[in-house]
Amino acid sequence: MANVTRRSKIHKTNKSGFKLSKKQKALLDDILTPVVTILILLVIWEILSAIGGQSLPGPTKVVREAGKLIFYPFFNNGGTDVGLGLQVWASLQRVAIGYSIAAVVGISLGIVVGLNERVRKGLDPVFNILRTVPPLAWVPIAIAALKQNQPSALFVIFITAIWPILINTAVGVRQIPQDYNNVAQVLRLSKTEYFFKILFPSALPYIFTGLRIAIGLAWLAIIAAEIVMTGVTGIGFFIWNSYQNGYTSEIIVALVYIGLVGWGLDLLMVWVQGKILPYSKPQ
Repeated sequence: MANVTRRSKIHKTNKSGFKLSKKQKALLDDILTPVVTILILLVIWEILSAIGGQSLPGPTKVVREAGKLIFYPFFNNGGTDVGLGLQVWASLQRVAIGYSIAAVVGISLGIVVGLNERVRKGLDPVFNILRTVPPLAWVPIAIAALKQNQPSALFVIFITAIWPILINTAVGVRQIPQDYNNVAQVLRLSKTEYFFKILFPSALPYIFTGLRIAIGLAWLAIIAAEIVMTGVTGIGFFIWNSYQNGYTSEIIVALVYIGLVGWGLDLLMVWVQGKILPYSKPQ
């Protein structure tokens, strides 16, 4: 009887040892659900591509035709004949410069607009007109004015990314609670103290919202700009060049790269916001 009881306890211990906690189950579900969904979509894509008359290649054909781009993303044969990793890196460098300029100008101008009602009324129509212009429409204007591909690309990124930063910053400044302003008056804070202790911290969540939106727009803008430009290393030009040569599989691989990089940039902004504003909950 004692042996039976001991074996029963051992059996229960082993069984409970393999039991997953609720957090582990949730994590497993978060991983498996998108993986299974992607696999199902790939199977559907493969089946549809096998139907007669379909011109788009299936996943297996894409891997077979564009395997070099998938498995060797950093090859360099000189000029624009480089792997997608280097194409993406060239585009990201342009995004970093244009986005940084847009962030500095957008935050600065947004603070001015948020603090001055007359300035806001005067510039609001201009902002609403310019921010609705698609990135691709700015490319010929930029090339005509700046004459070179690189500065033109930076301008397109800047003019596309600045609006969400500027607008959200201005909104954040106007949304500062009146109690904060009353405290500043009671304590007789200087303009510098008011800026660093009240205005900027209060507007920071709004600023990060604008920065997060702008990074996605900047990435879209450089793709559009590079498609029109010629002879530049970049993922946008790579897509256009592949299209002109009929390399559909390469275009599909490049689109996957673009999506993954865009997703990564968004996650990076969420991580930075979490470090700087741990109390906020980015969506």
